[in-house]
Formats: sequence, structure tokens, C-alpha cells
Amino acid sequence: MLFSALSWRELLPPASRLGVVRIAWIRWIRESINSLLPVANIGGDIASARLAHLRGVPGSQAAASMVVDTTVGVVTQLAFVISGVALLLLRPAGDAAFEVVAGVLTGVGALVVAVAAFVLLQHKDMFARFVRLARRMFPAHSLSHFAGSASAIDDAVVAAYRNGPAFWRANLLRLIGWAAGAGEVWLVGWCLGQPLSAADSLILESLSSGVRAAAFMVPAAIGVQEGGFVLFGALFGLPPEFGLAISLSKRVRELLLGLPGLFSWYWLEGHYLLRRNGV
Repeated sequence: MLFSALSWRELLPPASRLGVVRIAWIRWIRESINSLLPVANIGGDIASARLAHLRGVPGSQAAASMVVDTTVGVVTQLAFVISGVALLLLRPAGDAAFEVVAGVLTGVGALVVAVAAFVLLQHKDMFARFVRLARRMFPAHSLSHFAGSASAIDDAVVAAYRNGPAFWRANLLRLIGWAAGAGEVWLVGWCLGQPLSAADSLILESLSSGVRAAAFMVPAAIGVQEGGFVLFGALFGLPPEFGLAISLSKRVRELLLGLPGLFSWYWLEGHYLLRRNGV
């Protein structure tokens, strides 16, 4: 979570860049919302952009950084999944492993095309196009506020991509964050008396994270994550209960970190609403 926060921070202009503690706090709330609420993994992103704006980041820059950060997250996750597939191919494996690899690579290929199209759209005035499309379906006065900032958001998105060193630092930090998640799998295996190697832990984490990302429409990927760990664990000869134990440990961690994050978000939004109404 900290590496993800630092990655997002790199995408903000230096003049409006939040401190490490504050950006990590907002990222914690973002992950709490996406993990525990049925928001298709985008509700937390929107909330975090709003929180960054409330903490002094201009609205266009907060929105733009969130769009680019989401893209960076997907691209680096694809790289992480591919690294896990490569490590799996280096292991002695049977036909089942190759079938899994073929399925994963098919999904990765489709997602690469979708991400490429999304990045191209971001460089083609995505928000301005959205406003023009929305005007055909909604009253013009209801979009007046957003229409005025659409071009500024588009410009900020392009500027974030063109800031080469910061953009690539963001990618590196996010990739390190994905890889660090394998430590959780390794730790659970060690606690259960079935220690895994670093490579096997990374394979399990990368493939399961890819399955969870593909099931973003399923709230908290309930059932999907569990099935993924059981399936991929079987490739290493691990019993189903071991895969379930890893998944449930992640659920416990999400609850322990996520519930306080949600309460913090509710308190902050309630406090802001009361202050705005002069209460």
C-alpha cells in the first residue's frame, strides 16, 4: 500500500504534491473502499481524487493523476502477472500448468489491447469527448461545472505522461509494490508449516492478483480469489485447504485494515458536510 501511495505521489506535480503520510492515508482509504464496498474497484479511486482535492491539490490535477495512476496500476500488474507466468514455465510442470498459462496469457493479451486503447483515448481529449457525449443525454446546465474543467483535466493527463522520470519512477514503485505482496503468501505458508520458496510465492500472488483483477465486477472478488488460490496452489501440489487459508488470511487483513479506513472516510466526509453547511 505504501509503494502504491508513493507511486501515485510521483504523478502529482511537485508544486501540489502531498506529503508521504497524507498520500499514504488517502491511499489507505482508497484501498478500503475498493476492497470492502461493491464499487467495481473505481469508487475508491474517485473518493481518493476528491480527498486529494480537499487537501489542496487542484481538481484537474487530482483527477488526472488518478486516471494515470489507475493506468500505471493495470500496466504494472500485467507485467507482474507475466513475470509469474514466466517463472511458472521455468518450473517442471505438467499439462495442467500449460493449460493455465495459455488461459492467463489469453486474458493478458485481451487486456493489453484494452489498456492500449484506453491510453490512446487519454491522449485524445478523453474528458472533453465524454462531455460532448453526455450533452446529448443530459441537460447542459447539469454538466456546466464539469465541462469547464474537462480540458484542464485532459491537459493534466498528458502532462503526467510527458513527465518521463516521474512517470517511470511511478511504474517502478508500483511494480515493487506488486512484488512485495508475495511476502504475504510466503508468510502464511511459513506459519502453516508449508514454507514456499520466494519464486513460488511470487507465482501464486501474481496469478491470483490477475484473476482478482479480471473479476473486478464481483464485489471484493468473493469466491473468485479463493478459487484462484485453490487452482494455482494445486499446480505446486498444495492441498485445497492451503489455498483457502492463504485467501482467508488476505480477507482478514482486508477487514483489519479496511474497516478503520471506511470509518475514517465516513467521519471525514461527515465532518466536511457539516462544515460546509455551517453546523
